[in-house]
Amino acid sequence: MRISLLLCLMTLLSKYSFGQIIDYNLDNGYGAQGYDVVAYFNDKATAGKTLYQISYKGVQYKFLNLQNLNTFKGNPSRFEPQYGGWCAYAMGTKGKKVSINPKTFEIRSGKLYLFYNSWGTNTLKSWKEQNPEVLKNKAIMAWEKIKHIK
Repeated sequence: MRISLLLCLMTLLSKYSFGQIIDYNLDNGYGAQGYDVVAYFNDKATAGKTLYQISYKGVQYKFLNLQNLNTFKGNPSRFEPQYGGWCAYAMGTKGKKVSINPKTFEIRSGKLYLFYNSWGTNTLKSWKEQNPEVLKNKAIMAWEKIKHIK
């Protein structure tokens, strides 16, 4: 009986953990592709160092220095990228999880938004041209529908 209960509990926990992880863009094995999410709020896209890292909600984050790591620890939800770190523009226009370029970002209303930027397509530029507030609202609705889908 105890073994059955333990197996059932482990199955439920593994499903919950997996559901949480697929919510996040973990390219390169880290949230924000290993860039320091606190540094973005100082208008800098800076790669974090392996020496300064932490796990939050099952996602590993790296930081440039101990100060930024401690700042994150003080209020991690403030620094989390929106839409699990997927491209904000793609979320707002297509409702899809699209990878990002960690150097292309925007802080808007105290939130971090990341964007795809490759092969001549800079979605941050498109985001700014196409009414970011409307796109942000569409992205919020889309994210609620797809966030647990791989």
